[in-house]
Amino acid sequence: MKMIVGLGNIGKEYDQTRHNVGFMTIDAFAQELGIKFKQDGPHHAFVAEGWIGTDKVLLVKPTTYMNLSGEAVAPLMSYYNLAIEDILIIQDDMDMELGRLRLRTKGSAGGHNGIKSIISQLGTQSFNRLKFGIAHPKHEKQAVINFVLGKFNKDDSITVDQSIEVAKKMMQDFVQGQPMDQLMNQYN
Repeated sequence: MKMIVGLGNIGKEYDQTRHNVGFMTIDAFAQELGIKFKQDGPHHAFVAEGWIGTDKVLLVKPTTYMNLSGEAVAPLMSYYNLAIEDILIIQDDMDMELGRLRLRTKGSAGGHNGIKSIISQLGTQSFNRLKFGIAHPKHEKQAVINFVLGKFNKDDSITVDQSIEVAKKMMQDFVQGQPMDQLMNQYN
């Protein structure tokens, strides 16, 4: 079984914001698979279970808010007895151009509080990530927090939707066991 975690913040006020592109991506994948999220209170997450052929996948949206994402990821890994290589974390990245996707198997948090929390809870920087570019604020005076919690404009939404389509194929290949080095060569 593979577990894919989309990072984001719960609540209507965060829907369709740049920081929630992980939720947006995982929601689109769940819809394609025809599976629904159910609240898993003990694990602080919304969870959807499904299959791609004979391969089981667990889709996760932490309900801890972004900065405490690791408090959902680590207990779910333990509960389902998953190895570190069986997880994929989808995160926003403002140091990448809008819509750019990049798979990584390790690295620092790069200032991303959700990733910092996961690193802290797992005790390692070596875990699979799908980084989703949201670009950097165009104006230096625009506060980063206002930017990442802002919504995509109409043109940006088109780019994001196109990248989500590619991300869904990446996730499917990951669930079906394609090794990360091959996925990185194919998609990066």
